[in-house]
Amino acid sequence: MGVEYHRQLAEKEQGVRGLLSAWPGLEWLPSFASAESGFRNKAKLVVGGTVDSPTVGIVDDDGVGVDLQHCGLYEAALAVSFPVLAEFITRAQLVPFDIPSGRGELKNILVTVSPAGELMIRFVLRSQEARSRIEKHLRWLRERLPQAAVITINLLPERKAVPEGDIDIVLTETEALPMRLASGLTLYLRPQSFFQTNTSVATALYTQAREWVDAVACPAAPAAGPSRILDLYCGVGGFALHCAAPGREVQGVEVSEQAIASATLSAAEAQISAQFRVGDATEATAAADLVIVNPPRRRIARHGRHWPRLQRGCSTCSRRPPTPRRWCSSGGYNSPAPGNGNSEETHAHTKPSLSTPCPHCPTETSEPSLPPAPHLPP
Repeated sequence: MGVEYHRQLAEKEQGVRGLLSAWPGLEWLPSFASAESGFRNKAKLVVGGTVDSPTVGIVDDDGVGVDLQHCGLYEAALAVSFPVLAEFITRAQLVPFDIPSGRGELKNILVTVSPAGELMIRFVLRSQEARSRIEKHLRWLRERLPQAAVITINLLPERKAVPEGDIDIVLTETEALPMRLASGLTLYLRPQSFFQTNTSVATALYTQAREWVDAVACPAAPAAGPSRILDLYCGVGGFALHCAAPGREVQGVEVSEQAIASATLSAAEAQISAQFRVGDATEATAAADLVIVNPPRRRIARHGRHWPRLQRGCSTCSRRPPTPRRWCSSGGYNSPAPGNGNSEETHAHTKPSLSTPCPHCPTETSEPSLPPAPHLPP
């Protein structure tokens, strides 16, 4: 990109601090820096070229394949699979899909690597025409890539700019890829389940969220804190499972059935008390003391009358934070002011806040005088 990574990170942080300069008392945590290369755990490889000379990577403006087997973005355990997959295309006679003409079968190959080096490989096909050839040569592929724990065929018959379709046919005994995180928790990824593409950053996010949730308690009653947590767009349950604890009711909502199945499996294996359900997060009605939304969604707060507004962590801030209205005298709880026209989520390196006053502190807690929020474009 022509700019050194440390400068990019510093400029991002400076920009966020500038947007929130009207609140001089904010506690800023150090930015979590990613590795500059070899950090991506998932590859979405567009297949181009020909059966005898395939490309795996992207396509240019004319729909011609550009090979990216040596791209430095990917984890080494992921990149080693690319040459084998290219050879498999030739061996199984998988005709690359030609975008300009609309002919061919193999559109994409989606590969995910776990922290243990295991792989999930998904062949995105226009139809099942090539299924028998993939199955015929599957033993060869597994001999070359014994770390391939999950292999599927994904069907994408439509001509549209999406990486995958709605149907996966699992070709292996294992259906879910275990992601054993440094935090000690194992999350399971099924086909079509979303997971952060940078494992170390994901683990840091989950750990930070857990620390924030554990810290949101009134010193007058340390065992209090949030007892009902709602994780919206929960995916495979990373935040919900990390924030679960004895005495807390934790619920995750996600539209993907595959993701909810993965989250439920992780909770059962870890013996964590958490509930997950398939549904539209904007229609969730469960009462909660604390709501987690990651990544942030625009105007999400307008959908949940029972939800507190929560400041969420993000490295790119473009929305003003809600003005704190009431503060626990010990600094434990606070809530945004109603009616300030800001129903959108906050992207900030700040601690989360609850919308209910601390039940253990007097209701006449003084309100600090704060400057008005800076004007930002919509």
